Amino acid sequence: MAEQATDDYETLLQFLYRTPIGLMQTASNGDVEMLNPMASRLLMPLARQGNLDNLFTVMAPYVPQLQQMIRDFAPASGIVCEAVKVELGIGLPHERSPTVLALSVLKLDNARLMISLTDVTLEMRREQDQLARELSHAARIDSLTGIPNRVELIEHLQSMMDSSPAAARRGALLFLNCDRFRQINDMLGTTAGDDILRLMGERLRTALRQHALTDAEAAGTGDLVARIGSDEFVVVVDGVRAPDLAERVAQRLLKALAVPCSVGGKQIVCHFSMGIVVLDGDASGAERILQDASIAMREAKRSGGAMYALFDHAMRGRAEHRGDIEVALRRALAEDELFVVYQPVVGFRPDGVIEQAAGVEALVRWLHPVRGLVPPVEFIGIAEESGLIGALGHFVLATACQEFMRWQAELGTRAPRRLAVNLSRAQLAQPDLVESVAAVLQATGMPAGLLQLEVTESLAAQDAEVRDCLMRLQSLGIQLALDDFGTGYSSLACLHQMPVNTVKIDRSFVCHADTSMHHRVLIEATVMVAHSLGMDTVAEGIETTAQAAVVMQLGCDKGQGYLYGKPMEARELVAWALEDLGVFCRAGS
Repeated sequence: MAEQATDDYETLLQFLYRTPIGLMQTASNGDVEMLNPMASRLLMPLARQGNLDNLFTVMAPYVPQLQQMIRDFAPASGIVCEAVKVELGIGLPHERSPTVLALSVLKLDNARLMISLTDVTLEMRREQDQLARELSHAARIDSLTGIPNRVELIEHLQSMMDSSPAAARRGALLFLNCDRFRQINDMLGTTAGDDILRLMGERLRTALRQHALTDAEAAGTGDLVARIGSDEFVVVVDGVRAPDLAERVAQRLLKALAVPCSVGGKQIVCHFSMGIVVLDGDASGAERILQDASIAMREAKRSGGAMYALFDHAMRGRAEHRGDIEVALRRALAEDELFVVYQPVVGFRPDGVIEQAAGVEALVRWLHPVRGLVPPVEFIGIAEESGLIGALGHFVLATACQEFMRWQAELGTRAPRRLAVNLSRAQLAQPDLVESVAAVLQATGMPAGLLQLEVTESLAAQDAEVRDCLMRLQSLGIQLALDDFGTGYSSLACLHQMPVNTVKIDRSFVCHADTSMHHRVLIEATVMVAHSLGMDTVAEGIETTAQAAVVMQLGCDKGQGYLYGKPMEARELVAWALEDLGVFCRAGS
């Protein structure tokens, strides 16, 4: 029996000495009582002058809290710590020394400790490599939609271009931006907005897979869908030989995206503007191609949205010109190059007498130090795109209100009775618009009831958010006018839904009033419906006495046009107000 016990003990010793885990037994003060060869090999590079007499001394530079940890362990026996990672750092004496150890301590009793040590350097390196791969992958994937992001797109596109000679390139890049996504986000909330973006990303992937199956002549291995911004997606189509095939793909994608989706209990339709660049022999890099596609997308958006535009090099020149205008406009706002002009609005009395003091419409002008007078059509749209419209609109409103109040004191009964100022689409999207207008009224002393803010027909009919903003402006006591009526998408039947006080009949109807029965009927119908809803009417663009006679006969309340006065600066308007317009006093004179 004693012989069997001896054999078992020797077997155990053999196991302890051959196991790939470092094992050692120490006293409670760290003095080493027994250690196997693996423990010796792992600890020797750490020991000063090769002294392994005390574990705490050897490990002090790496685990200084080890001795205190053991002292604080109250039970008579048990696991003090398990698989604690010990970073040994670099610069150890031996080239193949471990850099990370896993340390476990078992308290046998109040006098003895059992310690295990394992070299986990390779395991840690594998974990770090895996983490690096995961981080690299995450850096290339959009976290919201799970599709590639801008980083992956640029690398993919550049690789696609580098893999074939310029003359042999086949492919197209489609840049998509959701029209009015900000309004959708504000209306439904960001959570619903995120759901929509995820759905749009999946629709693009599905439509692209269908393209690969049905358009075999264009099938390639480089197809990709990426999200590169809040509501911006990019589709790379490999194998496209000609613009017409890229356009077919564009039509399919736009159709797939426009299918109504149910979000938050509401049916939402998302329309996208798209820019297309067909890869050719151009030596441009991936970033330039993406920029060109973005330029084409902006062209599509400026054309009304929900459509695509194929890039051509003239677009790049126009984009650079718009960039120059934006820079100059910022300077103009800072250096007082902008000024306001005023076009008179006259009143029509039932007896045919014209009232000069009906009102004025404020219009912005820009006197460039080199180019001279810059037409508003060249900079208003750029101001909206660049975010300058808020500052521009505030300047016009504040300046016009100041001038208007000065006229009241200077001209008395001949002063204009109402001031009209235009609001753009971008201004109505400003969350602080109502507060900003109220602040101007207070600062200038302008009575709210004498201010008329004008919006286009298509804008007023756009959505509930715009109408809500208009009603909040009305609640201040401000008058609202529907500008350019007849050119938008609404009809007389929808006029009662517009929160406005005045309807301005577009000049395209007025200019034919004296020659076309069709246009006279349209004007008369508009006047009748507006009056039935308690709204007054203004005929725009009156240039002849014959046109004036017709619109007065049809019941228009006011008129505006070159017949009565062109847009003029404040001092010119004062002189105009003091003139006698007797030549226009009666219809048909």
